[in-house]
Amino acid sequence: MHMDPLIPGIVGAAFCILVIGFVMERFRQPSVIGYILAGIVLGPQGLALIQDQAVIARMGEFGVILLLFFVGMEVPLATLLKHWLVSGLGTLLQIVLSLGCTWAIGTFFGWPVARIVLLGFVVSLSSTAVVLKYLELRDQLHTRLGSNLIGILLVQDVAIVFMLIAMQFLRGQTPSAGELVLQGIGCVASLLLIAFLARKKHINLPCYQNFCGKGDKEYEVFMALILCFGLALVSGLLGLSAGLGAFLAGLVVSSAKETQWVHENLNPFRVVFLALFFVSIGTQIDLDFIRLNTMALLMLVLVLFVTNTFINASILHVLRTPWHESLLAGALLSQIGEFSFVLAAVGHEASIISDYAYHMTISTIVFSLILTPAWAMLIERSTAAWRRRSPTS
Repeated sequence: MHMDPLIPGIVGAAFCILVIGFVMERFRQPSVIGYILAGIVLGPQGLALIQDQAVIARMGEFGVILLLFFVGMEVPLATLLKHWLVSGLGTLLQIVLSLGCTWAIGTFFGWPVARIVLLGFVVSLSSTAVVLKYLELRDQLHTRLGSNLIGILLVQDVAIVFMLIAMQFLRGQTPSAGELVLQGIGCVASLLLIAFLARKKHINLPCYQNFCGKGDKEYEVFMALILCFGLALVSGLLGLSAGLGAFLAGLVVSSAKETQWVHENLNPFRVVFLALFFVSIGTQIDLDFIRLNTMALLMLVLVLFVTNTFINASILHVLRTPWHESLLAGALLSQIGEFSFVLAAVGHEASIISDYAYHMTISTIVFSLILTPAWAMLIERSTAAWRRRSPTS
């Protein structure tokens, strides 16, 4: 009887993820680290069970979309709007300061402007998946810390659009007027939808009673998928982030008070695809390059963590967030995010950065993603000890 050649790979990958995940749980480490390590084991330099990295990476992007969809469902819109100043102004200041630091370093080493701007953008973006997973595991999504971080991450998702436009100019390409108009329409439409949901408080999902109101679980699955990926599709067609569209779809579901059945139907998809996202990151790691540049990478990550933590914590504190909370938020935002892979690839393709710089950037991103939970726990415990010694702080 014929057996599909994909079956051994699927079974092996699932078994590997399960075993590594079990080990991570025993050592009380986030599952994210286990997924990345599984990607290393399953990738070209390990067991080579995953050959087509591009397919796994694209499937993993669905996980980030679903994650933002769930965040939209679970985080009250009123709470996010209450902290809009931190999200908007805080993110803008963070990007500007990151560019400033990169500009100072680039000027010292004589880098061209395009490389300075590219690397400044790369280090200014944080990982939505890692930060939200950390908050979710520690039940902090609904806290002030969670609301501030979610708002910042969403504004970063919007900022990536303008970063890519800036990179087009630096490459000597000018976006068409049509593209700019579409993106403008998308931004305005997103703001109008948020304003509508904030004012309406409760809405009815169109066609829900006709298709899913009778409790048919099969139709509910497809209705949930349409809600999530439909608005993500519209957002993408308007030149914005698909993740932003998924988040807005989550807000719609939350306003319709239909979170329970949507959560039940899509949560298994979120678990699988989000795991694939981190597995895909693991498959991109070049172990030979890391072996030859281990000390340089560790030093880069340390400098990155310290600098980004200080920048983010200072901005949040200036915006009236207590120091202990600002430091933890800064630590959680200190890594380099998944969208930075896109920027690095664009820069490499345009010869803005060399092959060596590209591999160094990719490896630094991966190291920062793996080490973020440990860095955040270190900062959290340090600030807790400091507060115990200084009760009035």
